[in-house]
Amino acid sequence: MATVTRENIGLLNEKITVKLAKEDYLPSFEKALKNYSKQANIPGFRKGMVPSGLIRKMHGQSVFADEVLRTVEKQLNDYMVNEKLEIFAQPLPLPENDSSALNHMAPAEYAFAFEVGLKPEIRVADLAAAKLPYYKITVTDEMLEEEINRLQLRNGAMTEPEIVDNEENVLNLTFEELDETGAVVEGGIKKDNSVLVKYFAPAFRTGLMGRKKDDSFQLTLAEAFEEKEREWILSDLGLSKEDAAAASKPFKATITKLGLVEKSPLDENFFNAVFPGKEIKDEAGFREALKADIELQLENQSRNQLFDGIYHFLVDQTKIEFPETFLKRWMQQGGEQPKTEAEAEKEYPSFANSLKWTLIVDQLVKDNKIEVNQEDLRGFAKAQLFSYMGNMNMGQLDIEQPWVNDYVDRMMKDRKFVEDSFHRIQTDKVFAVAETLVQKDEKPISLEEFQKMQSEHKH
Repeated sequence: MATVTRENIGLLNEKITVKLAKEDYLPSFEKALKNYSKQANIPGFRKGMVPSGLIRKMHGQSVFADEVLRTVEKQLNDYMVNEKLEIFAQPLPLPENDSSALNHMAPAEYAFAFEVGLKPEIRVADLAAAKLPYYKITVTDEMLEEEINRLQLRNGAMTEPEIVDNEENVLNLTFEELDETGAVVEGGIKKDNSVLVKYFAPAFRTGLMGRKKDDSFQLTLAEAFEEKEREWILSDLGLSKEDAAAASKPFKATITKLGLVEKSPLDENFFNAVFPGKEIKDEAGFREALKADIELQLENQSRNQLFDGIYHFLVDQTKIEFPETFLKRWMQQGGEQPKTEAEAEKEYPSFANSLKWTLIVDQLVKDNKIEVNQEDLRGFAKAQLFSYMGNMNMGQLDIEQPWVNDYVDRMMKDRKFVEDSFHRIQTDKVFAVAETLVQKDEKPISLEEFQKMQSEHKH
Protein backbone atom coordinates (compact mmCIF):
# COMPACT_ATOMS: atom_id res chain seq x y z
CA MET A 1 0.00 0.00 0.00
CA ALA A 2 1.43 3.38 -1.00
CA THR A 3 2.24 5.84 1.74
CA VAL A 4 2.91 9.56 1.49
CA THR A 5 4.72 11.46 4.23
CA ARG A 6 5.57 15.11 4.62
CA GLU A 7 8.18 16.99 6.62
CA ASN A 8 9.11 20.64 6.98
CA ILE A 9 12.56 21.54 5.66
CA GLY A 10 12.39 25.34 5.83
CA LEU A 11 10.11 28.37 5.76
CA LEU A 12 7.06 27.35 3.69
CA ASN A 13 9.26 24.57 2.32
CA GLU A 14 8.23 20.90 2.58
CA LYS A 15 9.61 17.53 1.57
CA ILE A 16 7.01 15.01 0.38
CA THR A 17 8.05 11.36 0.10
CA VAL A 18 6.02 8.79 -1.83
CA LYS A 19 6.69 5.12 -0.98
CA LEU A 20 5.35 2.39 -3.27
CA ALA A 21 4.88 -1.28 -2.50
CA LYS A 22 4.99 -3.82 -5.35
CA GLU A 23 1.22 -4.17 -5.44
CA ASP A 24 0.87 -0.44 -6.13
CA TYR A 25 2.41 -0.62 -9.59
CA LEU A 26 2.70 -4.27 -10.72
CA PRO A 27 -0.93 -4.64 -11.93
CA SER A 28 -0.64 -1.54 -14.13
CA PHE A 29 2.78 -2.73 -15.35
CA GLU A 30 1.39 -6.11 -16.45
CA LYS A 31 -1.59 -4.43 -18.10
CA ALA A 32 0.69 -1.98 -19.94
CA LEU A 33 2.83 -4.89 -21.22
CA LYS A 34 -0.26 -6.68 -22.58
CA ASN A 35 -1.41 -3.51 -24.35
CA TYR A 36 2.09 -3.04 -25.76
CA SER A 37 2.08 -6.64 -27.03
CA LYS A 38 -1.24 -6.06 -28.85
CA GLN A 39 0.07 -2.96 -30.61
CA ALA A 40 3.68 -4.04 -31.27
CA ASN A 41 4.77 -4.39 -34.88
CA ILE A 42 7.82 -6.67 -34.94
CA PRO A 43 9.14 -8.35 -38.14
CA GLY A 44 8.39 -12.08 -38.14
CA PHE A 45 5.28 -11.81 -36.03
CA ARG A 46 1.70 -10.94 -36.87
CA LYS A 47 0.43 -7.82 -35.18
CA GLY A 48 -0.99 -8.71 -31.77
CA MET A 49 0.70 -12.15 -31.79
CA VAL A 50 4.11 -11.19 -30.39
CA PRO A 51 5.00 -13.45 -27.41
CA SER A 52 4.76 -11.61 -24.08
CA GLY A 53 8.17 -12.96 -23.07
CA LEU A 54 9.79 -11.23 -26.05
CA ILE A 55 7.96 -7.96 -25.29
CA ARG A 56 9.08 -8.19 -21.67
CA LYS A 57 12.66 -8.77 -22.75
CA MET A 58 12.72 -5.98 -25.33
CA HIS A 59 10.63 -3.29 -23.65
CA GLY A 60 9.97 -4.44 -20.10
CA GLN A 61 12.43 -2.09 -18.41
CA SER A 62 11.18 1.12 -20.07
CA VAL A 63 7.49 0.17 -19.54
CA PHE A 64 8.28 -0.73 -15.91
CA ALA A 65 10.00 2.61 -15.24
CA ASP A 66 7.13 4.52 -16.88
CA GLU A 67 4.50 2.76 -14.76
CA VAL A 68 6.38 3.21 -11.48
CA LEU A 69 6.94 6.91 -12.11
CA ARG A 70 3.34 7.37 -13.31
CA THR A 71 2.11 5.77 -10.08
CA VAL A 72 4.39 8.02 -8.02
CA GLU A 73 3.05 11.10 -9.81
CA LYS A 74 -0.56 10.03 -9.25
CA GLN A 75 0.00 9.37 -5.54
CA LEU A 76 1.73 12.75 -5.16
CA ASN A 77 -1.03 14.67 -6.96
CA ASP A 78 -3.80 12.86 -5.07
CA TYR A 79 -2.09 13.69 -1.78
CA MET A 80 -1.76 17.38 -2.59
CA VAL A 81 -5.42 17.55 -3.67
CA ASN A 82 -6.64 15.75 -0.54
CA GLU A 83 -4.48 17.88 1.75
CA LYS A 84 -5.51 21.04 -0.17
CA LEU A 85 -1.89 22.12 -0.51
CA GLU A 86 -1.46 25.53 -2.17
CA ILE A 87 1.96 25.38 -3.79
CA PHE A 88 4.12 27.49 -6.09
CA ALA A 89 4.93 26.07 -9.51
CA GLN A 90 5.46 22.27 -9.56
CA PRO A 91 7.09 19.88 -7.08
CA LEU A 92 10.81 19.50 -7.68
CA PRO A 93 12.32 15.98 -7.57
CA LEU A 94 15.10 15.78 -4.99
CA PRO A 95 18.62 14.63 -5.97
CA GLU A 96 18.29 11.53 -3.77
CA ASN A 97 15.81 10.03 -6.24
CA ASP A 98 17.45 7.32 -8.38
CA SER A 99 15.32 6.01 -11.23
CA SER A 100 18.21 3.81 -12.36
CA ALA A 101 17.49 1.58 -9.33
CA LEU A 102 14.20 0.50 -10.91
CA ASN A 103 14.50 -3.11 -12.13
CA HIS A 104 11.63 -4.94 -13.79
CA MET A 105 13.35 -8.25 -13.14
CA ALA A 106 13.35 -7.63 -9.38
CA PRO A 107 10.35 -5.47 -8.40
CA ALA A 108 10.74 -3.93 -4.98
CA GLU A 109 9.53 -1.15 -2.72
CA TYR A 110 10.56 2.29 -4.01
CA ALA A 111 10.59 5.76 -2.54
CA PHE A 112 10.72 9.10 -4.34
CA ALA A 113 11.01 12.48 -2.62
CA PHE A 114 9.93 15.93 -3.81
CA GLU A 115 10.36 19.47 -2.58
CA VAL A 116 7.43 21.91 -2.66
CA GLY A 117 7.11 25.60 -1.86
CA LEU A 118 3.88 26.45 -0.04
CA LYS A 119 1.94 29.61 -0.75
CA PRO A 120 1.69 31.84 2.32
CA GLU A 121 -1.54 33.08 3.81
CA ILE A 122 -1.66 36.80 3.12
CA ARG A 123 -3.54 39.76 4.42
CA VAL A 124 -3.60 42.56 1.89
CA ALA A 125 -2.77 46.04 3.18
CA ASP A 126 -5.85 48.06 4.15
CA LEU A 127 -6.62 50.28 1.17
CA ALA A 128 -8.89 52.44 3.30
CA ALA A 129 -5.80 53.58 5.18
CA ALA A 130 -4.17 54.84 1.97
CA LYS A 131 -4.31 58.56 1.26
CA LEU A 132 -2.96 58.98 -2.24
CA PRO A 133 -2.50 62.07 -4.44
CA TYR A 134 -5.02 62.42 -7.25
CA TYR A 135 -3.83 64.95 -9.82
CA LYS A 136 -6.43 67.15 -11.51
CA ILE A 137 -4.81 68.38 -14.71
CA THR A 138 -5.91 71.86 -15.70
CA VAL A 139 -7.24 72.31 -19.24
CA THR A 140 -5.93 75.70 -20.39
CA ASP A 141 -7.14 77.91 -23.24
CA GLU A 142 -3.79 77.31 -24.93
CA MET A 143 -4.32 73.52 -24.84
CA LEU A 144 -7.80 73.95 -26.30
CA GLU A 145 -6.56 76.19 -29.14
CA GLU A 146 -3.70 73.81 -29.91
CA GLU A 147 -6.11 70.87 -30.19
CA ILE A 148 -8.52 72.85 -32.39
CA ASN A 149 -5.64 73.75 -34.69
CA ARG A 150 -4.52 70.11 -34.86
CA LEU A 151 -8.04 68.93 -35.69
CA GLN A 152 -8.49 71.63 -38.34
CA LEU A 153 -5.28 70.48 -40.03
CA ARG A 154 -6.24 66.82 -39.70
CA ASN A 155 -9.61 67.45 -41.33
CA GLY A 156 -8.31 70.02 -43.81
CA ALA A 157 -7.78 69.74 -47.55
CA MET A 158 -4.34 69.24 -49.11
CA THR A 159 -3.44 71.83 -51.75
CA GLU A 160 -0.38 72.15 -53.99
CA PRO A 161 0.94 75.74 -53.91
CA GLU A 162 3.40 77.04 -56.51
CA ILE A 163 6.09 78.16 -54.05
CA VAL A 164 7.17 77.64 -50.44
CA ASP A 165 5.65 80.54 -48.56
CA ASN A 166 4.50 79.06 -45.25
CA GLU A 167 6.07 77.18 -42.37
CA GLU A 168 3.18 74.71 -42.62
CA ASN A 169 4.19 73.76 -46.18
CA VAL A 170 4.90 70.05 -46.67
CA LEU A 171 8.00 69.32 -48.77
CA ASN A 172 8.27 65.94 -50.49
CA LEU A 173 12.05 65.60 -50.79
CA THR A 174 14.48 63.16 -52.34
CA PHE A 175 17.71 63.03 -50.31
CA GLU A 176 20.85 61.94 -52.22
CA GLU A 177 24.26 61.52 -50.62
CA LEU A 178 27.09 63.69 -52.06
CA ASP A 179 30.86 63.27 -52.05
CA GLU A 180 33.46 65.96 -51.21
CA THR A 181 33.18 67.42 -54.72
CA GLY A 182 29.41 67.79 -54.54
CA ALA A 183 28.72 64.88 -56.93
CA VAL A 184 26.02 62.30 -56.15
CA VAL A 185 27.63 59.16 -54.68
CA GLU A 186 26.96 56.14 -56.90
CA GLY A 187 25.21 53.51 -54.74
CA GLY A 188 25.07 55.99 -51.85
CA ILE A 189 22.09 56.89 -49.69
CA LYS A 190 18.98 57.86 -51.64
CA LYS A 191 15.70 58.26 -49.80
CA ASP A 192 12.35 60.01 -50.24
CA ASN A 193 10.89 61.83 -47.28
CA SER A 194 8.18 64.33 -46.36
CA VAL A 195 9.12 67.20 -44.05
CA LEU A 196 7.18 70.19 -42.81
CA VAL A 197 9.08 73.45 -43.36
CA LYS A 198 8.72 74.26 -39.66
CA TYR A 199 10.78 71.17 -38.77
CA PHE A 200 13.90 72.71 -40.32
CA ALA A 201 16.17 74.81 -38.11
CA PRO A 202 15.04 78.50 -38.04
CA ALA A 203 18.21 79.78 -39.74
CA PHE A 204 17.90 77.22 -42.54
CA ARG A 205 14.13 77.66 -42.86
CA THR A 206 14.32 81.19 -44.23
CA GLY A 207 16.38 79.97 -47.20
CA LEU A 208 13.55 77.64 -48.25
CA MET A 209 11.03 80.41 -48.80
CA GLY A 210 10.27 81.06 -52.49
CA ARG A 211 11.52 77.65 -53.67
CA LYS A 212 9.47 75.63 -56.17
CA LYS A 213 8.88 72.05 -57.26
CA ASP A 214 12.05 70.47 -58.80
CA ASP A 215 14.34 72.97 -57.01
CA SER A 216 17.40 71.38 -55.40
CA PHE A 217 19.63 72.53 -52.55
CA GLN A 218 22.58 71.11 -50.61
CA LEU A 219 22.62 70.58 -46.87
CA THR A 220 24.12 68.71 -43.97
CA LEU A 221 21.76 67.40 -41.33
CA ALA A 222 23.72 69.25 -38.65
CA GLU A 223 22.98 72.64 -40.20
CA ALA A 224 19.46 71.88 -41.51
CA PHE A 225 17.88 70.37 -38.40
CA GLU A 226 17.99 70.84 -34.66
CA GLU A 227 18.68 67.85 -32.43
CA LYS A 228 15.14 66.47 -31.97
CA GLU A 229 14.24 66.52 -35.68
CA ARG A 230 17.77 65.51 -36.70
CA GLU A 231 17.49 62.22 -34.82
CA TRP A 232 14.48 60.93 -36.76
CA ILE A 233 15.89 62.18 -40.09
CA LEU A 234 19.14 60.32 -39.36
CA SER A 235 17.16 57.19 -38.51
CA ASP A 236 15.04 57.48 -41.64
CA LEU A 237 18.16 57.77 -43.78
CA GLY A 238 19.61 54.66 -42.13
CA LEU A 239 22.26 56.57 -40.17
CA SER A 240 23.08 56.28 -36.48
CA LYS A 241 22.81 59.25 -34.14
CA GLU A 242 25.80 57.74 -32.31
CA ASP A 243 27.94 58.26 -35.42
CA ALA A 244 29.47 61.72 -34.93
CA ALA A 245 30.26 62.06 -38.64
CA ALA A 246 26.77 61.14 -39.87
CA ALA A 247 25.24 64.57 -39.27
CA SER A 248 28.04 66.18 -41.30
CA LYS A 249 27.44 64.12 -44.45
CA PRO A 250 26.49 66.38 -47.39
CA PHE A 251 23.18 65.71 -49.16
CA LYS A 252 21.35 67.03 -52.17
CA ALA A 253 17.63 67.56 -51.47
CA THR A 254 15.25 67.85 -54.43
CA ILE A 255 11.66 69.08 -53.96
CA THR A 256 9.44 66.56 -55.78
CA LYS A 257 6.16 67.96 -54.55
CA LEU A 258 4.83 70.93 -52.56
CA GLY A 259 1.85 70.67 -50.28
CA LEU A 260 -0.12 72.77 -47.84
CA VAL A 261 -3.02 71.65 -45.69
CA GLU A 262 -5.72 74.29 -45.65
CA LYS A 263 -7.40 74.22 -42.27
CA SER A 264 -10.97 73.05 -42.15
CA PRO A 265 -13.32 75.94 -41.34
CA LEU A 266 -15.13 75.87 -38.00
CA ASP A 267 -18.49 74.87 -39.48
CA GLU A 268 -21.05 72.12 -38.96
CA ASN A 269 -19.29 69.73 -41.35
CA PHE A 270 -16.14 70.04 -39.26
CA PHE A 271 -18.05 69.65 -35.97
CA ASN A 272 -19.75 66.49 -37.24
CA ALA A 273 -16.47 65.05 -38.53
CA VAL A 274 -14.86 65.43 -35.09
CA PHE A 275 -17.95 64.46 -33.07
CA PRO A 276 -20.20 62.36 -35.31
CA GLY A 277 -23.75 62.00 -34.02
CA LYS A 278 -23.59 64.87 -31.51
CA GLU A 279 -25.23 67.39 -33.88
CA ILE A 280 -23.16 70.35 -32.71
CA LYS A 281 -24.40 73.54 -34.37
CA ASP A 282 -21.98 76.28 -33.37
CA GLU A 283 -18.39 76.98 -32.31
CA ALA A 284 -19.31 77.48 -28.65
CA GLY A 285 -20.91 74.02 -28.51
CA PHE A 286 -17.89 72.52 -30.28
CA ARG A 287 -15.43 74.10 -27.84
CA GLU A 288 -17.49 72.83 -24.92
CA ALA A 289 -17.55 69.27 -26.31
CA LEU A 290 -13.84 69.36 -27.12
CA LYS A 291 -12.92 70.61 -23.67
CA ALA A 292 -14.97 67.80 -22.10
CA ASP A 293 -13.18 65.30 -24.38
CA ILE A 294 -9.74 66.60 -23.36
CA GLU A 295 -10.76 66.54 -19.70
CA LEU A 296 -11.81 62.90 -20.08
CA GLN A 297 -8.46 61.98 -21.64
CA LEU A 298 -6.58 63.78 -18.87
CA GLU A 299 -8.82 62.16 -16.28
CA ASN A 300 -7.72 58.78 -17.60
CA GLN A 301 -4.08 59.80 -17.22
CA SER A 302 -4.79 60.93 -13.65
CA ARG A 303 -6.45 57.61 -12.86
CA ASN A 304 -3.47 55.71 -14.27
CA GLN A 305 -1.21 57.74 -12.00
CA LEU A 306 -3.49 56.93 -9.06
CA PHE A 307 -3.34 53.23 -9.99
CA ASP A 308 0.45 53.45 -9.92
CA GLY A 309 0.17 54.83 -6.38
CA ILE A 310 -2.21 52.01 -5.42
CA TYR A 311 0.23 49.45 -6.81
CA HIS A 312 3.12 50.83 -4.78
CA PHE A 313 1.01 51.07 -1.61
CA LEU A 314 -0.12 47.45 -1.90
CA VAL A 315 3.32 46.07 -2.71
CA ASP A 316 5.10 48.15 -0.04
CA GLN A 317 2.56 47.69 2.75
CA THR A 318 1.54 44.05 2.25
CA LYS A 319 3.91 41.76 4.10
CA ILE A 320 4.43 38.34 2.49
CA GLU A 321 7.01 35.66 3.26
CA PHE A 322 8.24 33.36 0.52
CA PRO A 323 10.01 29.96 0.43
CA GLU A 324 13.06 31.69 -0.99
CA THR A 325 15.34 28.65 -1.15
CA PHE A 326 12.75 26.61 -3.04
CA LEU A 327 11.91 29.43 -5.46
CA LYS A 328 15.57 30.02 -6.31
CA ARG A 329 16.02 26.31 -6.96
CA TRP A 330 12.87 26.27 -9.05
CA MET A 331 14.21 29.22 -11.10
CA GLN A 332 17.32 27.15 -11.81
CA GLN A 333 15.59 23.86 -12.63
CA GLY A 334 11.87 24.24 -13.15
CA GLY A 335 11.44 27.18 -15.51
CA GLU A 336 11.34 27.13 -19.30
CA GLN A 337 14.91 28.45 -19.39
CA PRO A 338 17.28 26.79 -16.85
CA LYS A 339 19.37 29.35 -14.97
CA THR A 340 22.66 29.26 -13.15
CA GLU A 341 22.76 29.83 -9.41
CA ALA A 342 24.21 33.31 -9.98
CA GLU A 343 21.46 34.19 -12.50
CA ALA A 344 18.73 33.01 -10.12
CA GLU A 345 20.24 35.03 -7.28
CA LYS A 346 20.39 38.17 -9.40
CA GLU A 347 16.89 37.85 -10.83
CA TYR A 348 15.16 36.71 -7.63
CA PRO A 349 14.24 40.17 -6.21
CA SER A 350 12.37 41.11 -9.40
CA PHE A 351 10.82 37.64 -9.62
CA ALA A 352 9.66 37.78 -5.98
CA ASN A 353 8.19 41.26 -6.46
CA SER A 354 6.18 40.05 -9.47
CA LEU A 355 5.06 37.00 -7.51
CA LYS A 356 4.01 39.21 -4.62
CA TRP A 357 1.84 41.35 -6.89
CA THR A 358 0.23 38.21 -8.38
CA LEU A 359 -0.70 36.96 -4.89
CA ILE A 360 -2.09 40.39 -3.93
CA VAL A 361 -4.28 40.50 -7.05
CA ASP A 362 -5.48 36.93 -6.43
CA GLN A 363 -6.42 37.81 -2.85
CA LEU A 364 -8.23 41.01 -3.86
CA VAL A 365 -10.14 39.06 -6.51
CA LYS A 366 -11.20 36.54 -3.86
CA ASP A 367 -12.01 39.14 -1.18
CA ASN A 368 -14.09 41.28 -3.54
CA LYS A 369 -15.66 38.41 -5.53
CA ILE A 370 -14.35 39.85 -8.81
CA GLU A 371 -15.32 37.85 -11.89
CA VAL A 372 -14.45 38.02 -15.58
CA ASN A 373 -17.17 36.56 -17.79
CA GLN A 374 -17.63 35.88 -21.49
CA GLU A 375 -19.30 39.23 -22.10
CA ASP A 376 -16.30 41.01 -20.57
CA LEU A 377 -13.96 39.15 -22.91
CA ARG A 378 -16.10 39.78 -25.99
CA GLY A 379 -16.44 43.47 -25.11
CA PHE A 380 -12.67 43.73 -24.69
CA ALA A 381 -12.12 42.09 -28.10
CA LYS A 382 -14.49 44.59 -29.74
CA ALA A 383 -12.81 47.56 -28.05
CA GLN A 384 -9.43 46.30 -29.23
CA LEU A 385 -10.71 45.88 -32.78
CA PHE A 386 -11.98 49.46 -32.98
CA SER A 387 -8.80 50.80 -31.39
CA TYR A 388 -6.87 49.13 -34.25
CA MET A 389 -9.18 50.94 -36.64
CA GLY A 390 -8.38 54.26 -34.98
CA ASN A 391 -11.90 54.81 -33.70
CA MET A 392 -12.27 54.49 -29.96
CA ASN A 393 -15.82 55.82 -29.75
CA MET A 394 -17.69 52.52 -29.91
CA GLY A 395 -20.90 54.14 -28.77
CA GLN A 396 -21.21 55.84 -32.16
CA LEU A 397 -20.72 52.62 -34.14
CA ASP A 398 -22.82 49.55 -34.81
CA ILE A 399 -20.72 47.07 -32.88
CA GLU A 400 -23.13 44.19 -33.50
CA GLN A 401 -22.43 43.97 -37.22
CA PRO A 402 -21.86 40.37 -38.44
CA TRP A 403 -18.22 41.01 -39.40
CA VAL A 404 -17.50 42.36 -35.92
CA ASN A 405 -19.00 39.29 -34.24
CA ASP A 406 -17.13 37.03 -36.67
CA TYR A 407 -13.86 38.70 -35.63
CA VAL A 408 -14.71 38.31 -31.94
CA ASP A 409 -15.66 34.64 -32.42
CA ARG A 410 -12.24 34.00 -33.99
CA MET A 411 -10.43 35.79 -31.18
CA MET A 412 -12.34 33.81 -28.55
CA LYS A 413 -10.80 30.63 -30.01
CA ASP A 414 -7.29 32.05 -29.57
CA ARG A 415 -6.15 30.69 -26.21
CA LYS A 416 -3.36 33.22 -25.75
CA PHE A 417 -5.66 36.15 -26.54
CA VAL A 418 -8.28 34.89 -24.06
CA GLU A 419 -5.69 34.35 -21.31
CA ASP A 420 -4.03 37.74 -21.84
CA SER A 421 -7.39 39.51 -22.04
CA PHE A 422 -8.64 37.74 -18.91
CA HIS A 423 -5.68 38.96 -16.86
CA ARG A 424 -5.94 42.47 -18.30
CA ILE A 425 -9.65 42.75 -17.52
CA GLN A 426 -9.21 41.21 -14.07
CA THR A 427 -6.45 43.66 -13.20
CA ASP A 428 -8.56 46.59 -14.43
CA LYS A 429 -11.42 45.44 -12.22
CA VAL A 430 -9.10 45.12 -9.22
CA PHE A 431 -7.89 48.70 -9.69
CA ALA A 432 -11.47 49.91 -10.16
CA VAL A 433 -12.42 48.38 -6.79
CA ALA A 434 -9.25 49.69 -5.13
CA GLU A 435 -10.01 53.20 -6.41
CA THR A 436 -13.30 53.20 -4.46
CA LEU A 437 -11.51 52.23 -1.24
CA VAL A 438 -8.57 54.65 -1.08
CA GLN A 439 -8.73 58.27 0.04
CA LYS A 440 -8.01 60.65 -2.84
CA ASP A 441 -6.04 63.77 -2.05
CA GLU A 442 -6.88 66.00 -5.03
CA LYS A 443 -4.05 68.18 -6.26
CA PRO A 444 -4.36 70.65 -9.17
CA ILE A 445 -1.44 70.43 -11.58
CA SER A 446 -0.48 71.69 -15.02
CA LEU A 447 -0.01 69.24 -17.88
CA GLU A 448 3.68 70.16 -18.10
CA GLU A 449 4.25 69.44 -14.40
CA PHE A 450 2.30 66.19 -14.67
CA GLN A 451 4.31 64.98 -17.67
CA LYS A 452 7.57 65.91 -15.96
CA MET A 453 6.53 63.92 -12.90
CA GLN A 454 5.71 60.91 -15.05
CA SER A 455 9.01 61.08 -16.92
CA GLU A 456 10.90 61.07 -13.61
CA HIS A 457 9.04 57.99 -12.42
CA LYS A 458 8.80 55.38 -15.16
CA HIS A 459 7.12 52.18 -13.99
